[in-house]
Amino acid sequence: MVLLNTVFVSQSFLQSTGQSGTCELSLESSVKRCKSHDGLICSGRGQCDCGVCICLDSEPGKYYGSRCECQDWLCESDNGKICGGHGKCDCGKCICDRGWSGIACHYPKTCNIPRKKSKEMCRNTEGLICSNAGTCHCGRCICNNPGTDKLVYGRFCECNDQECIDDETGEICGGHGKCYCGNCYCTPGWHGDKCEFQCDITPWESKRKCMSPDGKICSNRGNCICGECSCYDLDPSGEYGDIHGATCECDERDCHAVYDRYSDSFCSGVGQCNCGRCDCYEGWSGRICEHPDSCRMSVEESEKKCRGNSNLPCSGRGKCQCGQCTCFPPGDRRVYGKKCECDDRQCEDSEGTICGGNGICSCGRCICVDDWFGKYCQYPRTCNMPEERSRSLCESFNGTICSGKGSCHCGKCICGSPQQWYISGQLCECDDRECDKHEGVICTGNGVCDCGICNCFDEWTGNACELWMGLESF
Repeated sequence: MVLLNTVFVSQSFLQSTGQSGTCELSLESSVKRCKSHDGLICSGRGQCDCGVCICLDSEPGKYYGSRCECQDWLCESDNGKICGGHGKCDCGKCICDRGWSGIACHYPKTCNIPRKKSKEMCRNTEGLICSNAGTCHCGRCICNNPGTDKLVYGRFCECNDQECIDDETGEICGGHGKCYCGNCYCTPGWHGDKCEFQCDITPWESKRKCMSPDGKICSNRGNCICGECSCYDLDPSGEYGDIHGATCECDERDCHAVYDRYSDSFCSGVGQCNCGRCDCYEGWSGRICEHPDSCRMSVEESEKKCRGNSNLPCSGRGKCQCGQCTCFPPGDRRVYGKKCECDDRQCEDSEGTICGGNGICSCGRCICVDDWFGKYCQYPRTCNMPEERSRSLCESFNGTICSGKGSCHCGKCICGSPQQWYISGQLCECDDRECDKHEGVICTGNGVCDCGICNCFDEWTGNACELWMGLESF
């Protein structure tokens, strides 16, 4: 033990001549001055030079402080920005700008959002405000975390890492894994809800047994636990799915149409689902048995006629049968056209106002009155705001106008160009290409991408708004 301590001290201590030539402190005094509260010399992140810590520079940030105890990258982040873009990191803690508060400077002290809209912004997919685990402030959830523990977190306070704590040891995931959003991810050789069990086979042998015929571990649809696949049995909406097989190779959700995911009817109700493939009853054909043989068209001809100029049959907004489209949702007059090509929901802004009240909607596009322009007719053509005031409202946290990706008009950012349709956000800080897709379509056309997250229209859910929750069927 003495030898190890001697080696550690010698590696962390420089008997420097410094500017004065030699160090007048003894080795013991020098080390004492450099020792941090955890007993390490310079917090284990630097070298001691005559009682003064020389900190190491390291990615992704830097170490500093009298004993190298500070790290900038330990500061809390919000929306991918350190201190939410509204403060500065000081020794691992955020010092917020005026008007902002919170551990990540992500709560505005004054709120200009109507209370009703604020609550809607805090509502999760199940309709609960902050998942009943926090309070809503200006459209942001403040999670209930007594004391210094931050076990409850997430945009909607949907994650609770308390569920990862082992009842016997009191450790997160039994000390054999990491917790993410209330679920333990165990290190190789351990398994169980809280990583409390150890495997009796090697990690290599475990992976070999879980390998699917296409060379993927559990077909990328499950976790490999001691040589056995535990299949993911949850679809994006949180409902139970139908993934099974020794290596999770079967996914019977593939036997559902997009709009029938919530029904018990596989293969359009006229077929049998076998390991994710439909065996159609007599008189029916197609991938999900959607095509009647009585139709004079082939499956390909029917889909081609329903596709029109779109990449998807019925523009991805309806059901194609024998070349005819039936639009979704049933009875919603906002979706119409022979190929369901018109979707007037696209004219509604986040508050549900059509074309900002400054235009009319025609086949999913706003036609603005003379004094307004923009996708939602949200920009006035004439502006009485002083230029300096306008630019200050468009200034991003890093000092650039509209994040360098747009132009400022009357205090609002006009993002990108027609070719850069994906740039969005109040300050052009968002990339809508980050939103989930289904069959190549962002938010499946059944929602609006809001800064990388799909906000689904009524009766739709799922990461990409691909699941229809309507109770009617047709």
